[in-house]
Amino acid sequence: MTEKSDLFLTDAELHELTGRKVLRLQIEQLRKMLIPFHGNALGRPVVTRATLIGIQQAKQDAAQKGSAPRVVNG
Repeated sequence: MTEKSDLFLTDAELHELTGRKVLRLQIEQLRKMLIPFHGNALGRPVVTRATLIGIQQAKQDAAQKGSAPRVVNG
C-alpha cells in the first residue's frame, strides 16, 4: 500500500483519476487528458498535486472569463 504524499498522487489516486489500473493505460489516459507527468525509475507515471491544482484553477479562471483554453478542456 502506498502512503499518501503531499507532493505526488498515490497509485490509488492515479487509478481514480485515469480510471485505469494498468500502467501503460494510465500513461495513455494522462496523455489524452493533457495532464503533465514524469515516469519514475519503475516506469510508473508521477503526477504532482500542484499540477492538478493549477489545471483546476485554470478551468475556474476560464469559466469566469467565459472560455476555456484548449489545454484544460476535459
